[in-house]
Amino acid sequence: MNSRDKGARGERELAAKLKEYGYDCRRGQQYCGANGDADVVGLPGVHIECKRVQRLNMSEAIAQAVSDAKRGDIPAVMHRKDREDWLVTIRLEDFIALYNDGYNPF
Repeated sequence: MNSRDKGARGERELAAKLKEYGYDCRRGQQYCGANGDADVVGLPGVHIECKRVQRLNMSEAIAQAVSDAKRGDIPAVMHRKDREDWLVTIRLEDFIALYNDGYNPF
């Protein structure tokens, strides 16, 4: 299987996983030849770069997400290795903003 097929399969898998949580997600428009679109769309306010690889250069992946994200969207890399759980990587500043907006200790 080539890396493009594995990437597409990972994007479909991630979209299905996000649907389990109630989000109407699908693969982005990159399969139509458009550049700069998120790999998976349907999670409002988040630009998703999906990586389904055994070895990931996280610095490059997050830089791509930051570069491609529309103004106001949080750039996120959602990634997983074979037989492992999905993980989400975001910048600390974005995590703090999310945490401060949603944190309620009571």
